[in-house]
Amino acid sequence: MTPALVTLLTDFGTADAYVGEVKGAILTAAPGAYIVDVTHDIPPQDVESGRLALARYWRRFPEQTVHLAVVDPGVGAARAALAVAAAGRSLVGPDNGVLSPALLAPDARVVALPIPPTAAPTFHARDVFAPAAAALALGADVESLGTAYASPVIHRTPEPERWRDGTLRGEVIAVDRFGNAITNFLALRDGTVEVAGEVLTLVRTYADAPPGAVVALCGSSGLLEIAQRDGHAARTLGIGRGTSVLFRPTTE
Repeated sequence: MTPALVTLLTDFGTADAYVGEVKGAILTAAPGAYIVDVTHDIPPQDVESGRLALARYWRRFPEQTVHLAVVDPGVGAARAALAVAAAGRSLVGPDNGVLSPALLAPDARVVALPIPPTAAPTFHARDVFAPAAAALALGADVESLGTAYASPVIHRTPEPERWRDGTLRGEVIAVDRFGNAITNFLALRDGTVEVAGEVLTLVRTYADAPPGAVVALCGSSGLLEIAQRDGHAARTLGIGRGTSVLFRPTTE
């Protein structure tokens, strides 16, 4: 059979051979597998960035896709290694919250993978997750790869806080490579955004702002973003993950 598509998300970068070793392990076990590099530029050990990136794309690939997501500062420690089946797709990765988007699916099935005695304690991506991803790509059921696991680590994006006057208090949850500060507000309209002492207007798209202006808009993820036309909003405002953001709705 033709192996299913396999995607890769890691914090390995591409300067070293780590990604190549993972691909080699997959292709050795599942020759002909088609591998998609989603990103290897997650900041080192930044599980939260990995989680948010995975949330954006894992359902956008066709059913039967296998997602390997490894941002694993606890590699070799007591944390479990997981395989997950959810929404017609399969995922493998460490039990540290990076797989949360799939673990939150109502039909999620989760197993803990065995750690072979020959696995390098510092490279489970190659020696544990890649073989599991290959087996899934060849049609193995998740349950055949390990033992049922009832309490995986799940991280959730915090909900904004609503004040009595209707103001919403949220926060920046990520900054992308363009300097857009992504917040935990779902798409909002008819109001103003306050951050770092600035009051920002809402626009539809980046081009609606004059060059250099800092504005707020609904990004492609459906979340409110703080952006600077032709600039880097996070650097300009001195903001980052955890920075408080207020949304004040327009009052009649």
